[in-house]
Parts: sequence; structure tokens; C-alpha cells
Amino acid sequence: MQWWVRAAWALTLPGARLRRFGFVTTNSITQTFSRRVIEARLAGTPPIALVMAIADHPWTKATRDSAAVRIAMTVADAGSDDGQLIEVLQEAALDTDAPELLTATAKGRINADLTVGADVTSARPLRANTVMASPGVKLHGAGFIVTPADAVTLGLGSRPGLDQHIRSYRNGRDLMGNGRGAMVIDLFGLAEAEVRQRFPEVWQHLHATVKPERDANRRATYRDNWWIFGEPRRDLRPALSGLERYIVTVETAKHRVFQFLDASILPDNMLIAIASDDAFHVGVLSSHIHIRWSNGMGGTLEDRPRYTKSQIFDPFPFPNPTPDQRAAIADLAEELDATRKIVQAEHPDITLTGLYNLVEKLRAGAVLIAAEADTARRARASIILELHRRIDAAVAAAYGWPADLAAADIVARLVALNAARAAEEAAGTIRWLRPDYQAGRA
Repeated sequence: MQWWVRAAWALTLPGARLRRFGFVTTNSITQTFSRRVIEARLAGTPPIALVMAIADHPWTKATRDSAAVRIAMTVADAGSDDGQLIEVLQEAALDTDAPELLTATAKGRINADLTVGADVTSARPLRANTVMASPGVKLHGAGFIVTPADAVTLGLGSRPGLDQHIRSYRNGRDLMGNGRGAMVIDLFGLAEAEVRQRFPEVWQHLHATVKPERDANRRATYRDNWWIFGEPRRDLRPALSGLERYIVTVETAKHRVFQFLDASILPDNMLIAIASDDAFHVGVLSSHIHIRWSNGMGGTLEDRPRYTKSQIFDPFPFPNPTPDQRAAIADLAEELDATRKIVQAEHPDITLTGLYNLVEKLRAGAVLIAAEADTARRARASIILELHRRIDAAVAAAYGWPADLAAADIVARLVALNAARAAEEAAGTIRWLRPDYQAGRA
């Protein structure tokens, strides 16, 4: 990106000899930090324009031993011209000297995220969503994680008060794959002396397993406060206080799933926690409208979409439903969440990733082989798909939009609604998600 900026600067110098520049980069150029760099140059004075771009292209000639690299291409010119955005639709024979690529070309102003159409980079955070979402805790020490048996050895059940500080713990694999049943030692709010005196077994365990690692850390706060998580999420804790459950999604996952977690469970750093116990919010976030927004606003890790809280949740404009519409969405979301939990309780071999692989096959009309059909039956995959379809229709109705909008149209309408909500907030009208909590803190 440094070279990209230097080329853009040279392009706009008075009397510049440079007429045009182009780069081959990794496809991460479309992700959050890189797109900010491009956006600043496209909106600069004088501006530049992307006259050709490909956001995602295979790196050929790929061999059996080579990495599966995906690239992007950008060509820029001075001014504010339209450009050609090329999309790879199909690809084959990538390991040969004659790779086969089927592409489509769209013309128009190319945005910083290498799209044509609504400029998602113009969306701004809304106050209505503030202090509601946060990544989970970041441990900075594997010794904090213990098994239930370890927890008993450390005093759980015999040391008074320790049940408040050894808690169930979940990460992305626990939720989308097979759960480990892990627990975590959470001593946030306690001084070292208090830990040593009240919970001596815990102090000794962390002194042996966490402190040596922390002693080598360059950050003084990590070294000095070695018995506390590196990132304990001070802002998240009061947001979850008083709730019996809250919403989570895995930051990087093949399928974008929102679900409730019990408030007794501590979320890992790779989960995005949303401080709401309202099933209406689960329904809206689970809808295809929010998923299209998520895919358009977020980046990817390899081929898995990432849910970046600041880019996706903070600027997302929730609908303004009638009471009946709100109740209908909440009822469907409750059924969706309960059905998935029942499936996993009855069939521990079925993971959420496996379930949604089947749901997407059913959605595409694919024919399932016998083993898949049996798993789909046990997983209630057709019921899950039907609930998603009903949620999609109910959320579209809450926005007052047709249920069959194309993805690009959904994103364009949400970008426009974001701008309208931002103008409302500037004038003093804020549609808080949790007014009882947010209004006093934001």
C-alpha cells in the first residue's frame, strides 16, 4: 500500500510525467485498512480514479505445491473517470499453461473496495449502535484455560467465591464445530494479593503457567498485571451486566450465524459479542439483508468472510418496525435459535458448520446423497431453511422493501438509509437499540 500511495501521489503532481499506474496485489487490498488508503486518494484534491480493477483473481500458473494465492489488480488515472470492473465468474485449469476464466465486466465509478455501485465506504458509524458490540476477551496466556476437572483441583466448589471467577468459555470452534467444554480463569477486578489470599491454588497455577510468558511481554501492563487477561474488555462487561443471555457471531467463519449465549459464558476474542437479549435483534442480524450488508462491508480471511464490528455492525441501520412486525421477527428468531440448540443437544455429531453446509445445498436445490439426506433429516435442515426464509421476508417487510431485492440493491438502500439515519442523529433523533443502557453511556 505504501507503493500504491506513492504512485497515486506522483500521478497528481503538477506537471506530472506519470500518466497511469497499475499494480498486482493480494486480494486483501479490498479489506478495511487498505481500502481506507485508496478511499483517501480517490477523494483527494486533485482526485484520482480507478479505470480498471479486478477484486479477486487466481494466481496462475498454480502448481500442486504452490500456495492458493488470490490476487487483485488496480489501474488508476488522474481525474474522476468511470472505469471497468472485471469479475471472475468461473475458473478452471489453473495448473496449466491455458487457464480458463469466465469474466463479466461492469462499467461505472469504481469504489475503494473495488465495487461499482453504492459506495459502502461512505457509511458512517451510528450512535444508535454504539457501546453494543465488542470482541470477546483476549487472554494472552493459555494457562487461563482449564478443564472442568482442573477447575475442581483449583478449588471450584470448595473455595468460596471462586465460582464467580472460573467460568465457561467459548471460542469460534466451540460454536461452529465441536465444543471442548472449556472453562477460563477470569480474575478481572481482583488485586494480586486478593487472589493469592483467597484462591491460593489459582494463584500458583497462573504464576507457573502465565507469568513466565507475560514477563517476556514488551507491554508493561501485561507484565505487571499477569493474573488478568491481556484484554479483559472493560466496556463489554457493563454492557452484559444484568442480561441473562447475549448475541454472538464468530468473527471469521464460512457461514454467518448469530446465536444466543448464556450470560454465564465468557466469549473469546474471535467472537463478536452483541449486548442484547432481544430476539428481534437476532432475527434482523440473521436476515439476508444484514448478511448481504456484512459481505459487502467486511473483508475475508482466505475464503471466509470476516465480521468486523466497526465496519459492519456500527454503521448498520436497523429497521423501524411496527410492534406486530417486531414481535413476528422475534418469534421466528427464538424458534431458529431454539431449534439449532435442540439439534446439537440431540445429535452431538452435527456441528453448525455441517448444518449450514446442508442448508445451503438445500437452498441451491442440490440433490443430497444418502448420508447427507440422513444428516439433514436429523439436523432439521429443511426447518432451519424455512425459518431463514420467513425471517428474510419479515425483515424485508419491516424495512418496507421487496423481499426479492438483489444483493447490490440491498447494499445501496442500506448505504442510503445509513446516511439518512446519520442526518437524523445530527438533528437529535437517535434510534437506540437498548435505550435504557445506551442513552446514559453514549
